[in-house]
Formats: sequence, structure tokens, C-alpha cells
Amino acid sequence: MLTKKDIIAINQQFSNGNIINESSLNFILAQTYRSKHWYKTMCLLTRTILLDHIFEDGNKRTATAIIMGYLEMNSYSYNPDRITRIILTITKNNISNINTIGRLINHAINEKN
Repeated sequence: MLTKKDIIAINQQFSNGNIINESSLNFILAQTYRSKHWYKTMCLLTRTILLDHIFEDGNKRTATAIIMGYLEMNSYSYNPDRITRIILTITKNNISNINTIGRLINHAINEKN
């Protein structure tokens, strides 16, 4: 389970970590703490970071790192290029449905290691 501090640290790998939409981040973290399923948590965080523009800069890179991190922690191999394309698809098409985001991410998964 990622904390607010963890997510900021991930963003700081790419940018300055300045949050511009803290209420949205706090809300989604409260939701993810209730969820027992890592995949749903990953999708919720991805949607919130990308569509609610949590950070001043680096939202797409942060969401990409979170997806890759969750997949690696759960022993899934994936195609990094597909993850990048999925991130761009979500932002370009303003995809907010968690199930759709989950299906898109599923297309980047190769197989369980």
C-alpha cells in the first residue's frame, strides 16, 4: 500500500513533488486504504494522478512508475512501451472508468513470473 509520502517520493524522481490537488490525492488514498485488492488500488491511483493532475509536473511519469511498481511487486512482467501508450490513451481520451483503465493495463501484462 502506497502512502502519500511514497507517492510524493515517486514524483520527486521526475519532478519537484509539488502537489497542486491535495484534496483529490487525500480522497483517493482514503478510498484505496479500504480496498483489499492491489489491482483496483493501482487503477484508482492511476486515474487520480492522470486526470486530476495531482502534481505540478510529472503526473504521467508518476502514474507510469506506480503501475510498473505494482506489477513488479506482484510478480507480473509487462511491456513498458504498452504502459506508456496506455498512459497517453488515458490522458488523451480522458478515461475515468476504473474498469476500462484496468482492462487497458491488463493488455500490457505479459504473464505471471
